[in-house]
Amino acid sequence: MTPLVPGVAGLLLLIVFTAAVYDIRFRRIPNWLNVTGIVLGFALNVFLAERPLQGVKNSAIGLGCAFGVYFIFYLIHAMGAGDVKLMAAVGTIVANPRDWFGIFLATALIGGVFALVLLLFRRRLKKTAWNVAFLLSEIGHGRAPYMASEELDVKSSKSVKLPHGFTIAVGCLAFVIFGIVHK
Repeated sequence: MTPLVPGVAGLLLLIVFTAAVYDIRFRRIPNWLNVTGIVLGFALNVFLAERPLQGVKNSAIGLGCAFGVYFIFYLIHAMGAGDVKLMAAVGTIVANPRDWFGIFLATALIGGVFALVLLLFRRRLKKTAWNVAFLLSEIGHGRAPYMASEELDVKSSKSVKLPHGFTIAVGCLAFVIFGIVHK
């Protein structure tokens, strides 16, 4: 793994940490920030590429990959639309599906740890284990889990929520640091 180009890493961290602040404070990630990340991601990659069209292509692939994966989470009500758009901006900025997938894995692992701590703190580990089993069963049968259980709908007041924009920011930071340390 090669570290991200400093300009890419800087833009990435600026966008995701701004999103984290908004998500913690207001429980939403504003569209203007996501659109800014996408536009600046395209512009930066056009500037960095040897051929401008290659930069557009790379950014479009990164955007499509990130949006596609996170849109599935949105469809089953496991993720908010702002999180989907933020990850699309992340994909546009890093412009490399392998780098985005590394960020996705880091975010998933860190999010799992954050969720575990939150569940232990709220004494909801047993209930959540049951919910995960139910969720997997429903998906395995081609049903939307949130239709049968309100707790599995991120939009419900009964669900346990974690500001995913913050988790994405920490995942991106971990990815950037890991790339620098292991170059």
